[in-house]
Amino acid sequence: MLTLLSPAKTLDFETKPKTEKASKPVFLANANKLVKKMQEKSPEDISRLMGISANLANLNADRFRNFNVRGGGQKHRRQAILAFKGDVYQGLNAQSYTERDFTFAQKHLRILSGLYGLLKPLDLIQPHRLEMGTRLKTEKGESLYDFWGDNIPDSIFRELCGHKNQTIINLASLEYFKAVAQIESRTMVITPIFKDYSKGTYKIISFFAKKARGTMASFIIKNRITSPDGIKNFTEDGYQFNDSMSCKHEWIFTRKTS
Repeated sequence: MLTLLSPAKTLDFETKPKTEKASKPVFLANANKLVKKMQEKSPEDISRLMGISANLANLNADRFRNFNVRGGGQKHRRQAILAFKGDVYQGLNAQSYTERDFTFAQKHLRILSGLYGLLKPLDLIQPHRLEMGTRLKTEKGESLYDFWGDNIPDSIFRELCGHKNQTIINLASLEYFKAVAQIESRTMVITPIFKDYSKGTYKIISFFAKKARGTMASFIIKNRITSPDGIKNFTEDGYQFNDSMSCKHEWIFTRKTS
């Protein structure tokens, strides 16, 4: 069983990492091609391409300009699971992991990435921002979805072949899962959805749902869950599996707050 997460826009390359274990991204050569493409762009180009402010565009232009395509030392790189911040990673709380947690995560968790394609938790990455939905033209087409093509789903499926249970737990956003959606025709995909009770009905509240996705990923890792039924026991932060609202591919977890 593999769990999928999205990356985050917010990064932390300052906090001392909880582990020294590290690995190398599988699609590093592809990532370097994208970096070189982005190095050709001015801050103004990046602002228009990504729809971000001038300050953020300047920051990311600097990041791409300083990106070491040869990898370099570990000083300016960080394990992906510890580099990403934001709502999902607040729920994940990887700084609380033991070495055994990291070992389990390395086999059972994958992070989708616009720049790197697919990341293992301990893959070393450099500071960057390049969302999967970016309309970046390359020799492969008009977008990053075109650039990555079948590479990411094919890689995931190869990894699944080494797992006793070949289910995917999709905790990624729609933007990122779109890059691997074709894998639904090759294996079982279960998407947990988190809803909070508000104004007489259950609805998705973005901040809470994002944090819950990270919390569930951490629940899977810390409890060494390797089959889908195990996630039905998820009760963190007051959520519970709601069988009556769920269907085969979408498992609904609901919460009522006081």
